[in-house]
Order: sequence, then structure tokens, then C-alpha cells
Amino acid sequence: MRVFVLCTGRCGSMTFARACRHISNYTSGHETRSRRYTGRLRYPDQHIEVDNRLSWMLGLLDATYGDDPVYVHLQRDYEAVLDSYKRRTRSATGIVPAFAHGIIQSAECADYEQATRLMLDTVRANINLFLRDKSKVIRLRIEHPHDGFTRMWDMIGADGDPKAALAELGNRHNPRRRAT
Repeated sequence: MRVFVLCTGRCGSMTFARACRHISNYTSGHETRSRRYTGRLRYPDQHIEVDNRLSWMLGLLDATYGDDPVYVHLQRDYEAVLDSYKRRTRSATGIVPAFAHGIIQSAECADYEQATRLMLDTVRANINLFLRDKSKVIRLRIEHPHDGFTRMWDMIGADGDPKAALAELGNRHNPRRRAT
């Protein structure tokens, strides 16, 4: 079995991935294959992958794995995600400028907030559409993660240290950086 954690980014994905390190019968990772073209979706069995970029590859994810995996939709308050992206260091290679220039084909990302809102709305809609016919879905709010994480733990038959995993969910990893 595999677990794919789908999200917008800036929603606790690193924290979730770190919590999954306390599962001993699964490997887990955060964006472990994100820099690959070949074999981009070739994840091993008994693996939990947390990668916001999977939301742009949902058709291939479905064609490759279908309804077999457990899918976790990791969510955070919309305005908190937006605020986190706004406060993040902006660079020409960030995901919001890539969306604004590469997908929308705007000459510049002058309205960073507008571009971020459209990207967040697009990603959330893509994930919701993808999950509509999946049978093993957990929607988990990072603000209150324990019930959803415990459901996932039970659903996949996880072994390890559940108390340490739940405690890890209280830690902030990859905190936002101030924009320059």
C-alpha cells in the first residue's frame, strides 16, 4: 500500500512528513522525487509521500495507482496558507511565479496575492475533483491533525510510535520566511 498526501503547500506538509517518520513499517518522505522527470511517480510499496506538486500530476497518479493508495488531503485555513505564501521569500523560481508565468503566462507576477489565490483555488479544485471517486480518502486539517492522522495510522496498519508521531504534529517545520 502507498499513501499520497495531496496539498497546496504551506499547510504543514513538512510537519506531516516528519510525523510519518515514526511509522516503522513504511518509508516516508517530503518531495522525494520532485526533481525527476523519469520515474517521477515511481514510489515504492509501503511508502508515504508528501508532495504538493503531485496536485499537478493527478491524471498520471490516477493512471499509475488508481484507487489502490490511501489519499490524504492535507488542508490548512485558506487565509493562513495565503499569508504564508505572501510572507515567503519570493524568487523567480518559486511555485507562485512559475504558476503565474508558466501556466497563466502573465508577463510578470505583479499581483502576487492574486496569482497565489488563483493557484490555491486551482490546486484545491484539482485535488477535490481527483478525490471524488476514491474510496480511501482522509481529509486532515493541520490545525486539528490528531483524529485524521490516527485514522490514517489505523487504515494503513502502521507500526511504530504513535505517541511520538502525534507529538511531532505539534512542531512547526519549514516555517515561513519573511519576503524580501
